[in-house]
Amino acid sequence: MNNSKKKPTGMVRVATLGLLLLLPLASGAQSLRTGDGTSGVRLLTLDSCRAMALRNNKQMGVAKMKQEVNTNLRKSARTQYLPKVNAVGGYMWMSREISILNDDQKEALSNMGTNTTAKLQDALSPLVSQLPAATQQKMAGDMAAFGGALNQVGTGIVDGFRTDTRNMFAGAVTVTQPVFMGGAIVAANKMADINEKMAANSLEMKKQGTLYNIDQAYWQVVSLRHKQTLAESYVALVKKLKGDVQKMIDQGVATKGDGLSVSVRVNEAEMALTQVTDGLELSKMLLCQLCGLPEDEEITLADEESEALFAEQKVKSEAEGGTDVAFLNRPELKLLQNTVDLSRQTTNVLKAGNLPTVLLTGGYMVSNPNTFNGFEKKFGGVWNVGVVVRVPIWNWGDVKYKVRASKGATAMANLELDDAREMINLQVRQSNFKVKEAQKKLAMAEANVANADENLRMANLAFKEGTASFTTVMEAQTAWNQAQSQKIDAEIGVKLSQVELQKALGTLQ
Repeated sequence: MNNSKKKPTGMVRVATLGLLLLLPLASGAQSLRTGDGTSGVRLLTLDSCRAMALRNNKQMGVAKMKQEVNTNLRKSARTQYLPKVNAVGGYMWMSREISILNDDQKEALSNMGTNTTAKLQDALSPLVSQLPAATQQKMAGDMAAFGGALNQVGTGIVDGFRTDTRNMFAGAVTVTQPVFMGGAIVAANKMADINEKMAANSLEMKKQGTLYNIDQAYWQVVSLRHKQTLAESYVALVKKLKGDVQKMIDQGVATKGDGLSVSVRVNEAEMALTQVTDGLELSKMLLCQLCGLPEDEEITLADEESEALFAEQKVKSEAEGGTDVAFLNRPELKLLQNTVDLSRQTTNVLKAGNLPTVLLTGGYMVSNPNTFNGFEKKFGGVWNVGVVVRVPIWNWGDVKYKVRASKGATAMANLELDDAREMINLQVRQSNFKVKEAQKKLAMAEANVANADENLRMANLAFKEGTASFTTVMEAQTAWNQAQSQKIDAEIGVKLSQVELQKALGTLQ
């Protein structure tokens, strides 16, 4: 073969690869230049994806609302220490009024004068008959006047005892101050504090879960974008080889079977490119969904065109106290500890059922009619102060059984907490191992890439000089493609293993 003819072809291949690598960068730069959105492509960084995911995640919204609810419940529990003031008022109409005197008593009092004078006249009639007529007449008039006066007095007494309760008005303002409630109020306030902490820990757990998912989706898109670029480069390589083989066929130094073999390799490379492209589109749709963007939004990621995906990050390892860090930071452990504390306070509330309670009460009551100055048809009131003491005597062991059940629930919660600690300890160890393993794989992948690059260079050189067949070049191209793909996987693996370790430590922010 003529080397003078092959050198320009090699230069064309290099130029083609350079253009393929520069095209995505040019499109990304164009998107950045048109910041007014006219390009239709949104540039996203990892931080911006995280921020949008946290802002648009519905479960995060629910967790924030729960935290607000528990904050208000905690404030409500604080008010149980303070006195309560209540006002009550009412009106009642009755078809009959309450009567203190019966009908016979009313009749006797109303005719008290008539009855009395009649008895006096009967008793004095023998003496009165001996008096002169004028004197008798005068005494009879005096007795009639006296009887009428007594009748009026009796009628007044009857009217004085009338209640007139057909229309009744009543009202009261009461003040109640708890003095001792068996520790129930203190325990209820501690439970409210624990519930608020549980809501905060639940929010933190959902936040870390959301960040973990968004990181996974982000780096998946970056990985596929790099593999798409790699697949495009590989397609260009095999197409270049196909062109060289076709020239050899035209010169009669290769067979049509050789051309078909290269064509099959070209088809395989194009199919792999199609699969990667489709996977990239689906991954971007998932990322948009997690970020709260329309699934058909055109996006590009800041790390898509980065030449070196791997950047060393400072992540605490187990040797640096990673397990202790996880025990302090993992929201799952905090939630389980909250459950244990809540169960203990529930036990205290139940114990209060066997203890006495003391309340101070006071207030002002008013009614119409009132009885503070007889029965008066007007409003009258009275102040009152008192103490209410409740002492449980016998409840057939109801409280005792509930306390035992609550202590059993506390013991179960402690066991679950211990089990979670063991599982998290294992997770931290496994995550540390995965980080070290990923770093080793990356180092080996970089070495493989260097070897594959050199192998491909030597194969191309030998092919140009006619000392190697096209199959050797195809094998070298395949090895180069695999090495580059493995390097991309290793770089993404390092990123994801670091994210997983941060999640295991509870430090994913």
